Amino acid sequence: MREKVLEVLQQECPEIDFLSSDALVDDGILDSLALTSIIAALTMEFGITIPYEEIVEENFNSVDALAVMVERLMGPA
Repeated sequence: MREKVLEVLQQECPEIDFLSSDALVDDGILDSLALTSIIAALTMEFGITIPYEEIVEENFNSVDALAVMVERLMGPA
């Protein structure tokens, strides 16, 4: 899942090095515009809805955190 999420992120925001930080939001690497496009891309790619309460720094600070959130929102296989 991590690799697929990373692929989606790199396609959506190729100018961002998602592997350079475990604090992408906290370090200011991801701004609100990037977050909006990432949410849209993940929604389309994985067929999930990201509820407002899931849009917190902890879920977007790293590729690993994003992958965990996507898996959780996809539910059991």
